[in-house]
Amino acid sequence: MTLKTDFFERSEGQLLAPTVVAWQSRHGRHDLPWQNTRDPYRVWLSEIMLQQTQVATVLGYFDRFMARFPSVDALAQASLDEVLHLWSGLGYYSRARNLHRCAQEVLGTYAGVFPRTAMQLQSLPGVGPSTAAAIASLCFGERVAILDGNVKRVLTRYLGFDADLAKAANERNLWALATKLLPDTDLFQSMPKYTQGMMDLGATICSLKRPACDTCPLQTHCVGHAQGQPERYPVKTRRLKRTAQSIWMLWAKSEDGALWLSQRPTPGVWAGLYCFALFDSLDALQAALPESARENLTELTPFKHVLTHKDLYLHPVQVVLPHTCRWSETGAWFAPEQWAVLGMPAPVAKLLRSI
Repeated sequence: MTLKTDFFERSEGQLLAPTVVAWQSRHGRHDLPWQNTRDPYRVWLSEIMLQQTQVATVLGYFDRFMARFPSVDALAQASLDEVLHLWSGLGYYSRARNLHRCAQEVLGTYAGVFPRTAMQLQSLPGVGPSTAAAIASLCFGERVAILDGNVKRVLTRYLGFDADLAKAANERNLWALATKLLPDTDLFQSMPKYTQGMMDLGATICSLKRPACDTCPLQTHCVGHAQGQPERYPVKTRRLKRTAQSIWMLWAKSEDGALWLSQRPTPGVWAGLYCFALFDSLDALQAALPESARENLTELTPFKHVLTHKDLYLHPVQVVLPHTCRWSETGAWFAPEQWAVLGMPAPVAKLLRSI
């Protein structure tokens, strides 16, 4: 797909930004807790949580984080275990670890004040180009383009951009086009509305399937709509293959309610979280226990836990052991008041809630 050099002087190029700004003011989303603010802490926290996660899922987590950590200083001074505990169930736990590291860097390097430019923001842990641009444009009015999944969908359909985004060069080209289409006047007011408007269009109208083109303000000049097949955009050929894995989880507990837990290694699934011991087979699980405990195992109903690119088939196995038993070199006994505030994988937390 190649745009003619006069595209940005024609109505297709000139009208995009003011159309999106006007639409967002009247019809965009305004009721989310991280909107209608120039506070970079709230915007940053929401942007990290929203990465590959639906708004409906994020809302409760965002409120709980803001209640416990109302400022970047409070988040930086918390323990990682407490951060992971509040994050438990949201997935992609590297985001939580980077969130904590980023807060500490903002506090230590920038005296608790977020940098104001996208370039500086990108130097922070876990802050990529699109997240940095979102913070800089929404909070400080910087003329920088975001390119999250929603915005890619809107732009590729509007432009008829059919280059394969699995190739980095094509994504860079789309980013360059996105930058050219940005507002160029009254940036402090127009950039937040434009950035929010592009995200809102992708989330509420220009959906992945069955986009509501009849209500879209960009319909008149949208190539995808004119072609009658907006769903063919964006083009991305590379897909990660789903895999499956069976895991046996040893739910070891003592008579007084303590649990045997160990912290998962980094990198790896559930890195940094406290978890039951995991095994590739029931035989391996049994072999790890003292011989006297092997006849007292209770196999619970297996269940499926879905990760982004992998299905985990989990087989919980309960055993009661003396509190004096230290049956592995890794891990320790945690009393109820201790394990109740640890960061745990969602399926482990779910099992414990069933007690």
